[in-house]
Amino acid sequence: MTERARELWLVRHGETEWSRIGKHTGRSDIPLTAEGERQARAVGAYLAGRPFGQVLVSPLRRARQTCALAGYEALARVVPDLAEWDYGPYERRLSSEVRAEIPGWTVWTHGVPSPGETLDQVAGRARRVLAEVEAGEGDALLFAHGHLLRVLAACWAGLPPAAGGVLALGPGSVSVLGFETERRVIRRWNLAP
Repeated sequence: MTERARELWLVRHGETEWSRIGKHTGRSDIPLTAEGERQARAVGAYLAGRPFGQVLVSPLRRARQTCALAGYEALARVVPDLAEWDYGPYERRLSSEVRAEIPGWTVWTHGVPSPGETLDQVAGRARRVLAEVEAGEGDALLFAHGHLLRVLAACWAGLPPAAGGVLALGPGSVSVLGFETERRVIRRWNLAP
């Protein structure tokens, strides 16, 4: 992906019960809330049927629902590498609960114990998605998850994967990666349609 005009549009899925209260939601396949459905429709209105050369979606229900409600389901291809970080034993837990056991813990600085994924494993998946997008044609639209998309954006910009920790990303948000001359940049971030 070297053409300046090409962009990579990222959509974080809409709100779920767990994202609303801050529980780590990796591989648990939970649906959107009514607010999450509203956010997904707002993404569709924001994109207003904009054409994309490729539309990729996580296999998890909340991302697929967001894609469908935004109006891109018929064009989407499920990509397993777009699934959220596997939090292992920290799945369903609040960060504050983990910090009660491990002071100062964040997923970005301490990671998760096995059988969860390491940050490097998540970055490897993000880089595979970027390579797939680069091999395709035109602008790309991705429907996925907060932490995965934050790692992907850091990798896009040539930053260490842990730099994704400073890129807050709300449910139902839209972000755009692109180019400034020949340099990869984050053009827009965490927009709430």
